[in-house]
Order: sequence, then C-alpha cells, then structure tokens
Amino acid sequence: MASAIDSTNSEPPDAQLKWSGRWTLTHRILALNILTLALVVLSTLYLDVFRHRLSKERTQQTRLETATAVAAMDHVPQADWPALLATASKVTNDRFRLYAPDGSLLIDSWRLTGPTYQLRDPSSEHWTNAIGRGLDRGFNIIVRSKGHEDYVEPAVDRLQSWPEAMRARNLGRPTTKIRDAPDLTPVISSAVPFNGYVLLATDNDRTFTHTVRRERGFIIAAMAVVVAISVLLSIFLARTIVRPLRRLAIAAHRVRLGRSREVNVPRLPRRSDEIGLLARSVSDMSQSLRQRIDNIEAFAADVTHELKNPLASLRSAVDGLDRVEDPDLRGKLMTIAREDVRRLDRLINDISEAARTDAELSRATFEPVDLGPLIEQIVSSWETRREKGDARIAFARPRKETAVVMGKPDRLARAINAIIDNAVSFSPPGGLVEIAAAHVGDEIRIRIDDEGPGVPPEAREAIFNRFHSVRPEGENFGRHSGLGLAIAQAIVKGHDGEIDVHDRDDAVSGARFTIRLPAADRA
Repeated sequence: MASAIDSTNSEPPDAQLKWSGRWTLTHRILALNILTLALVVLSTLYLDVFRHRLSKERTQQTRLETATAVAAMDHVPQADWPALLATASKVTNDRFRLYAPDGSLLIDSWRLTGPTYQLRDPSSEHWTNAIGRGLDRGFNIIVRSKGHEDYVEPAVDRLQSWPEAMRARNLGRPTTKIRDAPDLTPVISSAVPFNGYVLLATDNDRTFTHTVRRERGFIIAAMAVVVAISVLLSIFLARTIVRPLRRLAIAAHRVRLGRSREVNVPRLPRRSDEIGLLARSVSDMSQSLRQRIDNIEAFAADVTHELKNPLASLRSAVDGLDRVEDPDLRGKLMTIAREDVRRLDRLINDISEAARTDAELSRATFEPVDLGPLIEQIVSSWETRREKGDARIAFARPRKETAVVMGKPDRLARAINAIIDNAVSFSPPGGLVEIAAAHVGDEIRIRIDDEGPGVPPEAREAIFNRFHSVRPEGENFGRHSGLGLAIAQAIVKGHDGEIDVHDRDDAVSGARFTIRLPAADRA
C-alpha cells in the first residue's frame, strides 16, 4: 500500500527515543535507595568511630588516674598508702589494688571504703536493657568487632591473675585492658608499675555504655524519620509510575480489542522521563495503527472500485459474444475482452506490489547502494524497450561511490523506474528525459526532468495518491494502473526519504521529479 507506511511522526525511530529529562525514573529510584543506604552506612561508621574515640578517652582517663595515684604514693610514707588509695577510690570511683613484688595483694581500696561500683546481673534488669544488649551485639556483628573477653573476679587475687598487671611489671610501663561485664558494660583496668610494686585500677564504666546507647538511640530515631520519608517518597514514586502505566495499559487493552478509534492514549506532555516517553510512544503507535487501519480500508475500497470497471467491461464483452453474429463486431469484442484481461492482470500485479511494499520494507535489511551503477542499469534496460517510443534518455552518472545510500537495491530501482516510466510516457516525440544524481550536503538527490506538459500545482500532491491516473492523449487505456507513483513514494518514504515534483527551472517546459535520500555514512 502506498501510504500505509506513513506515520504521524516523520522523525527517525532513534530520534524519537530520546528525552531531555535530567531526572529519569532510574535516577530517582537509585537516588532514593542510595540515600537510605548511605545514611545507614554513615550512621554505622559514625557510631563506630564515636564508640572507639570514647573508649580511648575513658581508657586514658583511667590510666591517668592510676598514674596520678602512683605519683602521690611516691611522695608519702608507705604507711599512708592505704588512706591515700581509699581517698582516690572515693574520688574516682575506681577500685585500687596494690600488689607486692612477690605478687601478693597488699592493699584493696574496697576493703577500706566499700564497693564503688557494682557488676549487675542482666536477669535482674529492665527488659529495655536486654534490647540494648541485643543491639550492642548486632552492632558488633555489623562492624565486625570481636568484642572483649568477659570480666571475672579471680578466685585468688594475686598479680598473676591479671595479665595486664604482669605485662606492666615485665615491660616496666603502664598497660590497660577492657573487659565486658555480664551486662556488656565495659570494665576498664589500668596497671602502673613502680619500685617493684604494681598498682591496678579497675572501673565499671556504665556511663560509657549509656552514652553510646543514647547516641545510638538518636541515630535510630533519625533513621526512623528517614525511613518514613523514604517510604512516603517510595509511595509517591510508585503512584507516579503505577497510575500512568495503568492508564496506558487500559488504553492498550482497548486498542487490542479493536477500539483504536475510540481510544485517546494519554501523551503526558509534562513528563520528560521514561513514563512520558512510553506514553508518547504508545500514543504515536496507536495513531499510526489507526492510520494504517484507515489506509487499509481505503485501499480495499479503492481496489474494489478499480476492479469493478474492467470486470464490468469484460462481462459486457463476454455477454455480447453470445448475441453478436457479425465477425467484425465479435472480433472487436474479443479485443476488448483481451485488453480487459491484460488490464486486470496489470492491476492485480500492481495491487499486490503496493500491498507488499510496506511489509517488505519493514523487514528489509538495508545495505549500501551506489545509485550511479543502479540508475545506469535502469537506463540501459529502457534503451532496449520498444514502448518508450522515440523519447531519449540521458543520464549524468556521478563519480563512483559518491551517491551511496542505505537501502534495498531492488526497491530503489522500482521507485526510480516508476518515475522514469512516468517521464517517458509524458514526453513528446523526440523529447529528452534527463536524469542526474548528486551528493548535496547530507543527502543524495536524484533529479528526473522531462519535456512534457508538466504537473499543475493543484495536482502535485494528488498524483501520488493510489489509482490517480491522468494519462497523455493517445496512450492506450489501462496501460497504467495509477499505482506507480504511489508505490514510488512509499518506497522512498520507507528509506527515510522524500519525493516531490515541480516545474523545471530552465527554459524548457516539463516536470522535475526530485528524490531525496539520506546519504550513507562513509565511516
């Protein structure tokens, strides 16, 4: 069909798949997911860094308190050491133990002041503390922290029961160690050697755990707000996707049911993302489908009309043969019948080709075609035809590979041949048909000039319609089906080209057909 491949949008398919939106759906979804994930990761890293920094500060504080006690003991008589350690214990809430050079326990501040801290039994605490401990363990798993060993009071309190105290005496410098109480609060110990003695300070720093858990609670609350916002944004994003997709699905379903004329597919012009692109593509597709259906119906009506005329003439001639006895008249009727049969055969062939052109071009694989040799071959075939009469054909062949297009050679030859046929049929006796092909800008232009009467401006579009045939005087009736130029236009448009007709711009009268095709990329 000549006009079945026309579409509402003349842009190339690749150009129609581009959109100008900066924030596509992919970007929005990725941004939303990455934002939530980034906040979780950053919060985890922040809390881990905060915990390590706080742990370091508390450890240094315990070491400083132990070193301060040792410095004070070094300036007072040994008899005053118990009172000094008792006072330091009350001030710092640390438990101080002094071990003699042989490793025995000399002074325990708790025996003088009583306990300054208490290791709590987890089973006796509120259930919220159990949740806190669970979160502590989960956080340690996330940051791959092995945690600390459990704190257990030694059965026999000697220097050898405390590895950090032994290390301090052996190395001659302060050492620290952190252990976990039963309720996962840290127990910080610091050992400082002096004059063969070792002073060990221990502290159950519950404030450290409370500070970390409070900071984590703030982060969890902030994350809850972020998650809530993410959920709301996800719902909004889903609605902006689902609603238009549902409308498009309903429209596509109605088109599938054969109601394309009743369907108004939303184009969503304000959306520049993939949904907007899809909506406009579906809308264009439905319009193209509607136009194809209309073209098919019009084509069927035109075919029916065109076939009725020769069939009616043939039927009249055949019916007349039974009633006519005059040999001359019977001969005329037989001639009419033969002409009608040839006309029907030509019509059927052209109709078949017109109907096949659209589907054939849609499945065709284009290849580089040099129009110079192709047109030269067509001209050579015309030189051997008798029906061209005494019309002359001149072809200004371009240089080799300067007029190359992407296309299907046989279809391009069919289109060019149809234009030449039209030019020859309208040429006067001895007239000249001039053909030229040239590379102009980014397109190849094929020009076919004749010396006929030309085409009136009001008929320049109509001549490309199906079955539109205004033939020169003297031509045999039915020699042309009126589909040649329509097929040529369909082929040219199928190659993303254009075809038009104008008056010649020289002093010679006649028509000039110009075919414009995209030049092949030489890269």
